[in-house]
Amino acid sequence: MNILVTGANGQLGRHVRRCSADSVHTFHFTDVEELDITDLAAVQCFVSKNKIDAIINCAAYVNVDKAESEEELADKINHVAVGYLADTMAQVGGLLVHFSTDYVFGGNRNNTPCTEEEPVNPTGAYGRTKLSGEQVILASGCRHIIIRTSWLYSEYGKNFCKTMLELTKTKPTLNVVFDQVGTPTYAGDLAQAVCSIIEKDLVSGNEGLYHFSNEGVCSWYDFTKEIARQSGHKDCIIMPCHSSEYPSPVVRPSYSVLDKTKFKKTFGLNVPYWTDSLTVCLRNLGAL
Repeated sequence: MNILVTGANGQLGRHVRRCSADSVHTFHFTDVEELDITDLAAVQCFVSKNKIDAIINCAAYVNVDKAESEEELADKINHVAVGYLADTMAQVGGLLVHFSTDYVFGGNRNNTPCTEEEPVNPTGAYGRTKLSGEQVILASGCRHIIIRTSWLYSEYGKNFCKTMLELTKTKPTLNVVFDQVGTPTYAGDLAQAVCSIIEKDLVSGNEGLYHFSNEGVCSWYDFTKEIARQSGHKDCIIMPCHSSEYPSPVVRPSYSVLDKTKFKKTFGLNVPYWTDSLTVCLRNLGAL
């Protein structure tokens, strides 16, 4: 099978590179320099030329705050381009694996983990455009796996884990919000799960929408405390604070824990606990 991976230089895309190194399939890794997914003709040409059977779309506009002032650009990447990928796969009978977000639940006041059937209610441009991406895939009729995830981090790029690793090392004190609860997700685990599904040929008959994050629940404050504890940054005093102390142009979900029951039952894959995966990431960063 010939597989196109878009957004291959991002944190998730780079982990897909690593996980697919020994694959029996042929992978084509692209980023915007090699393939502009907002150009339908370019997408169709690439798919046709390389006889692509499946696309793993790791490309996304992910700056939650900036999306409020750049919604047109966010929509172009998170919605319009996704439609191009979906329509192209529908034309050739191929598979689209796409990643969405817990932010589709932004306006819901939940206190239990969100299932795939939970009503969606995004509060900002990022969530709206990602939801539109989900909807355009469904409308295309292509074979698809949509995976909603949350709080993604890795050794690559800019993310919360790397930022807090540096701040707890250099700052004497740090205030971190405690009233937003979710689950950190290590990009390496998500990439490994997707590659396993493909390598084990588990897609056929199991197309649809799924939730995936690491196991467990924490706040951003708890996440930061664990980063500091594991990395030995004992001198930084980390204090909990309210979200209202850090005004943002978008309302973030206060409770967006994803229920992974459907994913685990369908594919039979183990999901690591979040602190164990954090250890793996910190070790790879040389912080342990």
